[in-house]
Amino acid sequence: MDAMIPNLDVDLLKTFLAIADTGSFTRAADDVNKTQSAVSMQMKRLEELLGRPLFSRDGRSIRFTVDGERLIEYARRMVAMNDEAVAAFTRPDLTGTIRFGTPDDYADHFLPEILARFARSHPLVTVDVDCLNSGTLSERIANGEMDLALISCGCEERTGRQKVRDEPLVWVTSARHSTHLLDVVPVAVSQVGCAWRSVALTALERGGRKFRVAYASSNSNAVNAAVQAGLAVGAMPEICVKPGMRILSERDGFPPLQPFGIALIRKAGRQSSAMDALARHVAEAMSNVTAPLMAAE
Repeated sequence: MDAMIPNLDVDLLKTFLAIADTGSFTRAADDVNKTQSAVSMQMKRLEELLGRPLFSRDGRSIRFTVDGERLIEYARRMVAMNDEAVAAFTRPDLTGTIRFGTPDDYADHFLPEILARFARSHPLVTVDVDCLNSGTLSERIANGEMDLALISCGCEERTGRQKVRDEPLVWVTSARHSTHLLDVVPVAVSQVGCAWRSVALTALERGGRKFRVAYASSNSNAVNAAVQAGLAVGAMPEICVKPGMRILSERDGFPPLQPFGIALIRKAGRQSSAMDALARHVAEAMSNVTAPLMAAE
């Protein structure tokens, strides 16, 4: 008979994450209201349960081993799920309205599942959704007109942003047409002001590739339709590539595009439990997304 798989104590995982977030056993001890020796004992117990060393000690500094780095993601998901489950039963009457914003690219792909999961655990919370470009969403958050927003941004870390993903931007064309072979390539892009539009057109100009903007729309479905119909080439996040498209590479004559970040931003001031819960749902959903199977041919 196989040995029983041990159960991981959520309290141990919360202490482990405090170390990951603070970078120190001492600061983690303050965060979880334990003594440093208690924190050390908890981590020893966690290592014993997993049968793997989680920390490598280099003088006075403490670093995570490869297994320790792997555990961080699992621990965050387990702790979030534990807290969500407890909140669903201890605070079932949690109510209110959250003003949430996202570009329509992400709304089409990920929002239905996110909202469905959130509604199951917080059925009395209303989520008002606005689909706007990232620049407008950032302005509304800054003005206090929106509570939480998912935006596209640079890959650098910045105060006030909770980056949930780094994502490659890719060229796409119809899988059934050869639009990308035209001497002057028709391009489908968003309206002026979109960061992806600027990145794509600048890359073509620097690469010396002749092009014309054939379709421009603030609606991602309109841009996608032009690409799928073979009317134009487009640039989009790899996770947003749809069936009927294929990814183009330098072998096809298209320059590489710089990656970008996807982040959550919140309005300033006191945060509600409902907003924290929605943020966890969004962050987990985005971090777990895998790229589509229609890779470059």
